[in-house]
Amino acid sequence: MKLLSPAISTLARLRSWRIDAWMHHPISAQREVLQDLVTAGQYTEIGRKYDFSKLFNTKTFKQAIPIHEYDDLKPYVERIMAGEQNILWNTPINWFAKSSGTTSDKSKFIPVSQESLVDGHYKAAKDILSLYYMQHPESDLLTGKGLVIGGSHTVSSLHDEAFFGDLSAVLMQNTPFWGNWIRTPELKIALMDEWENKIEMLATTTMQENVTSVSGVPTWTLVLFQRILELTGKQNMKEVWPTLELYMHGGVSFHPYKEQFKKLIGDDIQYLEMYNASEGFFAAQDKPNSEGMLLFLDHGIFYEFMPIEEYGKEEPQTIGLKNVELDKLYAPVISTNGGLWRYLIGDTITFTSLKPFRIKVSGRLKLFINAFGEELIIENAEKAMAEACKETDAVVIDYTAGPVYFSDKGNGAHEWLVEFEKEPNNIEKFSTVLDEALKKQNSDYEAKRYKGIALREPLVRPLPNGHFNKWLKTKNKLGGQHKVPRLSNDRIILEEILRLL
Repeated sequence: MKLLSPAISTLARLRSWRIDAWMHHPISAQREVLQDLVTAGQYTEIGRKYDFSKLFNTKTFKQAIPIHEYDDLKPYVERIMAGEQNILWNTPINWFAKSSGTTSDKSKFIPVSQESLVDGHYKAAKDILSLYYMQHPESDLLTGKGLVIGGSHTVSSLHDEAFFGDLSAVLMQNTPFWGNWIRTPELKIALMDEWENKIEMLATTTMQENVTSVSGVPTWTLVLFQRILELTGKQNMKEVWPTLELYMHGGVSFHPYKEQFKKLIGDDIQYLEMYNASEGFFAAQDKPNSEGMLLFLDHGIFYEFMPIEEYGKEEPQTIGLKNVELDKLYAPVISTNGGLWRYLIGDTITFTSLKPFRIKVSGRLKLFINAFGEELIIENAEKAMAEACKETDAVVIDYTAGPVYFSDKGNGAHEWLVEFEKEPNNIEKFSTVLDEALKKQNSDYEAKRYKGIALREPLVRPLPNGHFNKWLKTKNKLGGQHKVPRLSNDRIILEEILRLL
């Protein structure tokens, strides 16, 4: 098998000229993408509504089409899910990627076209492989198997011609036949949605394989590694898989997990960050050990960037690549070959490089916790807190919550610091009701909480009255419009508040 490595490396380098083309000519690459999208979309219902046939440049495109969030496109999506076609895109939409929801829904369903699979997700995957081989020409990556730790929703049927699942399930179900030669585990295990059995099956079937790469959300990857080490009695994963050389991650911040990965894996390996979502594959790390991911500009997505101060305005303005600046906060607005038109994905990013364009994900437009892939948003927290108060006859003055990271002492959790005007009659029941209410509202949180495998029950800690004000005073933010952030995606605020106890 090692004889294949030079050949694969050569093929990767041959592909590099395509990558160089859009890296070095980003504006023209994006102009072509927009033209292709508008041409394809002009005969759809939304294309006729906004008169796509008369949109000849970026300026007229932006003037004609408003910025959409999911709830704006939801009526179109529901019609496509019911079987109508040519609504948002001009080729059949038979797949939908299910992800965590909005204020009004537990889940949202993103249309996935054949073009968004082939020219988006799969093309991006091949480009990542090429970029990796360009940096590591002697790599043996494809002489073994790539372990793919999928999501938590199996493929389900809407009707005879329409299906949905989480993104990883949709991608694996549609992978070209050759993809199965270099991937493990087999599809029926990868698509299991019962995580207790799935982790066991993943462990027992892959620990004997020659695994050279692993990709997946850090949460589930750690759980799997720990189980494999229990079964094998090995000290680290390099003893299990001696040729393991790459871990690909995305979806949550990797910083809190890196030391644990080093401890569990053993010898140092390569880490590669990716930025892909149900809406598309946006970027990936092209330089080892460097901050920032290369923005993919020829993969069926046209980008606009909304300066963060524009969010919430009646007519928010966006800018193109030509005008972005380093270290400024932007909210990406995308138009895609899956039928999303000027769609606000909800993330915030900053540019770390302009030649070529590299970005890093800085957060979300709204308060959230996504340390484990749960994508808990402020609306989830507010509704769950109200339910817990109602069920336990409690009155809350203020609260904040953040993650408790995986450690040798246990798996992840959310810690809630709460000031009560009236304490609950039973704090354990308060925590349980809070937990159940969050599960009902957020499918990703519900999945991560399944049997406590990745995320255990919430830790609710009552604080003395006035403690939040004491913290605000130390920040010179007492009074006025200053508030305690309700949700944080790290422990900085929690630790500051706890230190004052």
